[in-house]
Amino acid sequence: MACTKKIQIEDTIYEANTDFRIAIKCNEIATNETIGDFERALGIICTIFGASGLDNPNHYEKLLKWSKKWLSCGKEIVDTYEQPDMDYVEDYDYIWTSMYSDYNGLDIDKEEIDWHRFNKLMNGLSNSEFGNCCVLNRVRNLRNYDISQIKDAKERQKMAKAKESVALKKYKKENNLTKEQEESMARLNEILGL
Repeated sequence: MACTKKIQIEDTIYEANTDFRIAIKCNEIATNETIGDFERALGIICTIFGASGLDNPNHYEKLLKWSKKWLSCGKEIVDTYEQPDMDYVEDYDYIWTSMYSDYNGLDIDKEEIDWHRFNKLMNGLSNSEFGNCCVLNRVRNLRNYDISQIKDAKERQKMAKAKESVALKKYKKENNLTKEQEESMARLNEILGL
């Protein structure tokens, strides 16, 4: 089953490629700060609809509106910024492994999967505090872990290194404390009796 959908604007029928890989490419285009807004819009239209999507400039607005709705899976886009705990490109191996493991050998490299179905599968990946958790969600949980709650300086440093080892490249920052900071935290823990 091909991942396509037909869109009609006036007398023109466009065929949208709705495969999840297309959506991931569109996400890369949308977050590329080296290109302007107009070029970004055209890039998304061309990626989803092919070169025919660029044939009629009068249709750009409607094609882009449809594209945004499709990419957001019909959900309202909220403009609040939160640092993401996952990147489709950087975490692709974790995504592949998790899908393969949780869905009885589903090989997303060999299957055509619609973007909306892909998101449903992602949302259904195992995630449990009790250990039954796919590799992607273990990594995401570690990225989101608040190390400031750890009172022991050595454990906090160990967890900071673990978080750093799985940090997204775009947001990687040095989490290691200096020797003075570690000593200061150790003295504070000693004073507080922790």
